[in-house]
Amino acid sequence: MGSGLILRGRIVTGSMDVPDGVVGIDGGVITYAGPASEFPVLGLGGAEGALPEAAGRILMPGLVDLHCHGALGSDFSEGSAEGARLAASYLHSRGTTTLLASLVTGSPENLVRNVTVLRDLADEGLIAGSHLEGPFLASGQCGAHDLALLRGPDAGLVAKLFEAAGPSLVSMTLAAELPGAAALVEMLTARGVIPSLGHTAADHRTAASFLDQAATGLAGAGNSTGRIRPTVTHLFNAMPSLHHRSPGPVAASISAAHAGNAVVELIADGVHLAPETVKMVFELVGAENIALVTDSMAATGLQDGQYRLGTLAVTVNQGVARVDNTGAIAGGTATLLDVVRSAVAAGVPLQDAVRAATAVPASVLGLSPHVGDLPAGMRADLVIVDRDLDLAGVLRGGEWVTPLG
Repeated sequence: MGSGLILRGRIVTGSMDVPDGVVGIDGGVITYAGPASEFPVLGLGGAEGALPEAAGRILMPGLVDLHCHGALGSDFSEGSAEGARLAASYLHSRGTTTLLASLVTGSPENLVRNVTVLRDLADEGLIAGSHLEGPFLASGQCGAHDLALLRGPDAGLVAKLFEAAGPSLVSMTLAAELPGAAALVEMLTARGVIPSLGHTAADHRTAASFLDQAATGLAGAGNSTGRIRPTVTHLFNAMPSLHHRSPGPVAASISAAHAGNAVVELIADGVHLAPETVKMVFELVGAENIALVTDSMAATGLQDGQYRLGTLAVTVNQGVARVDNTGAIAGGTATLLDVVRSAVAAGVPLQDAVRAATAVPASVLGLSPHVGDLPAGMRADLVIVDRDLDLAGVLRGGEWVTPLG
């Protein structure tokens, strides 16, 4: 199923916006994406006879999420292969066809166990790899992480994680100001693992130095992963607010992104950031330097109620997840398509929002030759939506994971 498939509608990617377009698929890859008027006949009566499954709809590349912790009742930090497969499959069905599985802070033993489980999922192609959010985070900016499990940068633990995860470990969030952070950045970048600035109380100088060192390290000759830019974990969240006399990590991150030397994550779900903040960042740094993310947790796809994020008890009320004993926001419950829709509602142009949810995160992962856009030869990952950006169908590798409705 999926071979010889032809879809017609408005094509919106980071590189094109075609009002009347056709996407052709064969053998799980894109064979054509462009104007209907230029589509080959292929024995179907020309472009006007192209199959009308997506008539009046929008065709977008499959979405790419750099930061999600789970869905459908499963948390990637549980260490359950079955639960992780369930969460990944659900996210695929909602349009996120490529994702990093994020782990919250845990004990060294649990982290090693969890990255081992996720390595198997990466080998199966269900996820693009793992993202460690911790345990090397600032205690004063721990957010929804277990304070008792935070620790300083530990090269020995990182070496064990490298061994357990192999090439599936893609990204690690850490606080720039912690003693030993610079040595850890060097250790990560030497293997092509992306350092991500986050959960930090660093001053401007320290944060800027972290991002500069990370960018320089990833650009080194020994890195063959295609990952060339560091990221900033959910900009504004779990870091000091921007102050005119103490600009801190927010200003350093915006400057680095504006220069093209970093990519900032934005959780544009209407909970983590005000719509005006989302629109402002797009205007300041450009869509090419932004990755829309979800920070999704186990409640994604389910109702309000009681859940867990790592070791912490979480209550979800009206779609907002908070840690029971601190009230801190505990990740998101939106899908990445929901986030795209919210960004557009905030005033971000559709093409910019799509670019920040597809091509940019794909480039961060070094996967641009395969996913994140729709030129001929790329994997046939497509999200089909209606004019209101509500989901109508999802293709992953040319196979329907959500049949066109």
